[in-house]
Amino acid sequence: MKQLMTIERFCLIGHTLALAFGLAGLLLVLPNADFIQALPPFGQTAFGWSMANGGVAYILLGAVTIALYAYRVLGLRRWLTFMLPSIFLSLGSELLGTSTGFPFGEYSYLSGLGYKIADLVPFTIPLSWFYVGLACYVLARAGLESIKLPVWARLVGAIALGSVLLTAWDFVLDPAMSQTPYPFWEFKQLGAFFGMPYRNLSGWFGTGVVFMSVASLFWGKAPLNLSRNQLTVPLAVYLINFAFGAIITVAELDSRFWIPTALSVLLGVVPAIVLWWIAKPISTATQLENALQSSLQKQDTPVVSVISQK
Repeated sequence: MKQLMTIERFCLIGHTLALAFGLAGLLLVLPNADFIQALPPFGQTAFGWSMANGGVAYILLGAVTIALYAYRVLGLRRWLTFMLPSIFLSLGSELLGTSTGFPFGEYSYLSGLGYKIADLVPFTIPLSWFYVGLACYVLARAGLESIKLPVWARLVGAIALGSVLLTAWDFVLDPAMSQTPYPFWEFKQLGAFFGMPYRNLSGWFGTGVVFMSVASLFWGKAPLNLSRNQLTVPLAVYLINFAFGAIITVAELDSRFWIPTALSVLLGVVPAIVLWWIAKPISTATQLENALQSSLQKQDTPVVSVISQK
């Protein structure tokens, strides 16, 4: 497990650096044509490759980070029963959306996010639904375990709250990825909500509800007793991805876009931090393990004493 944790941390650092490099490229380098032209041929080739494949790299690193986290902390069964529904159901939703306009509105993907499945949806998009979606759901479900509610209320609340966190991320992601000078997708017609159709937001929420509900059925009613420390990786992934979209939105678009950014903070960042904070400092599982080890140590002491006396 220590090796997995090391790889997980390495991928999280790489995910963060890839996002930071992408920000620098989009906000500082690409607008400065003189800087790019001053680079030697090798530098121009390397920069061109990094900008063309940077989006793929940061999504893959995020997905690997969360996959390793889920396997290590949640176990193989919970990892797979969240990852597979989230990937395949979000892919179906995206293919339906890019083909018919339902449920997100009429849009299409441009270049920069990797090979397109059916020439419509980049293969990295379902992976991003998975890793941010799991971060949102785990924060919601584990955080609500600390509140005395009926089991059904905690389960339904985790799905609803996790989907809200996921949708709140889109408040800054969609403007950053579709309305800035270097977009990754585009809406055929600008919507009424800061360029986004309202049904795009309902589509995000609905897609999250669907795959989180399926995962919840597989996970069952057993409580998800995770400590605050065990929720640090999901929180970090959520905040890092929020920051990426928010910085681009605020830096590249006009002052009106402070409104969706503020909504993203209010509906996403603040609840995510609160859910992390109200989680138990030490998980129930850890308490039981520590108590068992303490009990075994106390039982071993007299035996050692008797042996030493002989």
